Amino acid sequence: MAMMHQVTVPGGQLAVEVHAGDTAPVLAIHGVSSNARLWNWLRAEDPGIAVVAPDLRGRAGSVSVGMPSSLARHASDLVAVLDHLELDRATVCGMSMGGFVAVELANSYPDRVAGLVLIDGGFPMPNPGLSPEMIRAAFAAQASRADQYFADGAAYRDYFLSGPTLLDGDDPLLLDYLEHDLADHRVRLDAEVMLADASETLLTPPDWTKIIQPTRLVYAEWSVGADSAPAYTPEKIAEYAKQLSWLQHSELIPGADHAATIMTRRGAAVVADNLRAIL
Repeated sequence: MAMMHQVTVPGGQLAVEVHAGDTAPVLAIHGVSSNARLWNWLRAEDPGIAVVAPDLRGRAGSVSVGMPSSLARHASDLVAVLDHLELDRATVCGMSMGGFVAVELANSYPDRVAGLVLIDGGFPMPNPGLSPEMIRAAFAAQASRADQYFADGAAYRDYFLSGPTLLDGDDPLLLDYLEHDLADHRVRLDAEVMLADASETLLTPPDWTKIIQPTRLVYAEWSVGADSAPAYTPEKIAEYAKQLSWLQHSELIPGADHAATIMTRRGAAVVADNLRAIL
């Protein structure tokens, strides 16, 4: 059973779930349109890993904490989480946009970060010719969730899985994750916060070359569904490794797309192994 905390930050209070374990705490940062229950699969695969999982501002239990938002703002919010829990430092695990927040946190507050495990994020993604307007259009479907009515978690699950996916629709961990998004039949998501975060992540990501903490990267073979172009190729990761001596290990998950790197037991097992190696 998670311990629930409310952490005061500029604009309101963040909802934070704390799961006890036999390790030092891992600060786990979800992605751009996700929530704290993204780590359900990690906890199921390795319940011994202690996890501190906030809903970032503008999402789920923290939806009332809105703009302004930025990667720097999220990093500052997470320092407030560490302070609230009286943690001097933590290993930080970030998925997708959460990986970029993790890098920002490590760069801006290096004494608070013991190490990094990045999941399909944190290093620059391909963005040829992208503009803020194009990003807004690309994320329009995700943003529109907040305007829709869902009778229950199952209805939201059907909507969520309507595109290409490698996720298991019968997985109870997925239903719990999706139900955490909902309140009064609507998704708790501040679209403007999400769009601001997506634009910064893709257009002006933090400088990964400044990382000075032990770092491990887990990445997917595909982006959305089988055979789709990935965010990262092995060749690109090899280039990053040549420039960043702190990148101790990178691991491709074959047959996984972006979501399946953490939202499946197989992906979560790889993440757990990398966390155990760095803790």
